Amino acid sequence: MAVDTLQSSKLYVCVVGAGASGLVSARELLREGHSVVVLEQNHDLGGQWLYQDVGAGAATVHSSVYASLRVNAPRASMEFTDFMFSPVEGRDTRNFPGHREFFLYLKDFARCFGLTEFIRFNTEVVHVSMATPIHKWIVRSRDRRTDDGEFVEEIFDAVVVATGHFSLPRLPKIKGMEEWKRKQLHCHVYRVPEPFQDEVVVVVGGSISGPEIALELLHVAKEVHISTKHGEIPQQLVKPVSKYAHLLWHQEIELLCEDGTVVFADGSSVVADTILYCTGYSYSFPFLDTKGIIDVDEKIIGPLYEHTFPPSLAPSLSFVGIPNKFIIFRFLESQARWIAQVLSGKRKLPSVDEMMKAIEEVQRLQKLEEPKNIIQVATEILEYYDRYGDQCDFPHLEDWRKEILLHHLENGINNIETFREELPGW
Repeated sequence: MAVDTLQSSKLYVCVVGAGASGLVSARELLREGHSVVVLEQNHDLGGQWLYQDVGAGAATVHSSVYASLRVNAPRASMEFTDFMFSPVEGRDTRNFPGHREFFLYLKDFARCFGLTEFIRFNTEVVHVSMATPIHKWIVRSRDRRTDDGEFVEEIFDAVVVATGHFSLPRLPKIKGMEEWKRKQLHCHVYRVPEPFQDEVVVVVGGSISGPEIALELLHVAKEVHISTKHGEIPQQLVKPVSKYAHLLWHQEIELLCEDGTVVFADGSSVVADTILYCTGYSYSFPFLDTKGIIDVDEKIIGPLYEHTFPPSLAPSLSFVGIPNKFIIFRFLESQARWIAQVLSGKRKLPSVDEMMKAIEEVQRLQKLEEPKNIIQVATEILEYYDRYGDQCDFPHLEDWRKEILLHHLENGINNIETFREELPGW
C-alpha cells in the first residue's frame, strides 16, 4: 500500500461521511476523474450540521449541534473557494448565522456540484480493512433502516475518511464521579436549556461550548457554576461573571460527593443538581482496521503526514478534517484537492521514510514550543494552511479574510456575548 502501488490514475474511491469534509472530498475526487461512492450513516448530508433531536436515541446521535447554536466564525471564513456562503433572501442572513443556515449552504453546495447522486444515505460503515496483497480496501457496510444483519462488502482502490471528530464525548476523570448519583451529561446531548429550569448546574469546560451554554442556561437555571482547568479565570468569562450574580467561576473539580456536593480545587463547593461536561471529544474510527499501523487514542491519531496521509498506507488511505484547534473550511478543500491529485498521479508524495522523518521533526518541535495565546496559535495555523495548500497550488487565504478571522477570534474572547453582532469595518 506504499506510495507507488496504485497503478491507475482514475480510481474507485470510497468517501466515508457526507459532512463538509466528505462533500468537498467527493467534489475534488470527481474533478480528477475518479469514480466516487460516499457512504453516509444518516438520512441526509451535513454531518455535524444535520441537527438531531436526542430523545431516547442519545447513544446513536452523531451531531453535537444544539438548538440555538450559531457559527462562531463569519461567513467569509466558512465558504469554499468557488461557492460563496452568501446571504439568501428569506433565510438567515446574519454574518454569524445559526447552524441550520450552514446546513443549507452544504445542501446548496451538493446540489450545485451534483454530489447527492453519489451518496448512499442510511449506510453505516462497519469495517474497513486492507485487501492484501492486491493493495486495495475492503469496505463492509449495512443499511441502518433494516435489522436483517446483512452486510454489503465492496472493494475500493482508495478510502478517504471524512467522519469528523465531534461525536464521541471525552469525559474527565474526577474522584467520586461514579458515586455522584445526580444528573451528569456531556454537551454532546445538550439541545435546549428548559430541562434545567430552576436547577443548580455545574458546567465543566472553558473553551467554546462551555461558556456559551453556561450563558444560555442563565435564563432558566437558579445558579450556573463554571469550572475550568486554569488557575485564573479565562478571559472569555471575565465580563459575564462580573455581569451576572448567579454565574460563578471555579477552578477544576476536585471531588464529587454522594450527597450532591461538588468540591472545587480552590476549596469552594456547591450542592448541584446537574453536571454538564463541555470537555471535548475523542478521535474514534471504530470501523478502521489497519493492523496496528495507525494508532488512535482519544486525542491523537497517527502517524499522519501533514495531518492527511499515513505514510505506509499512502495514498490509498487518507483523512480529511483531523486538526481541531482552529480550522477553516478552505483547509478541508485544500486537503481534498491534494488527496485527489495524488491519487490521480498529478502530485507525488515523498517516500515513506521521508514522510516519517517529517512527522518526527514536527513532534520534536512541538515538544520544544513555548506556551502561546490563542491569537498566536491561530496566526501560525493560518500560515501553515497556506504552506499546506502549496502542495496542490491551492490559493492562499487573502489577507483581508485572515484579518476578519483574527479580529473575530480576539473579539470572541473578550466579548463572548456580543462578538457576533460587532462587525469590523471591512
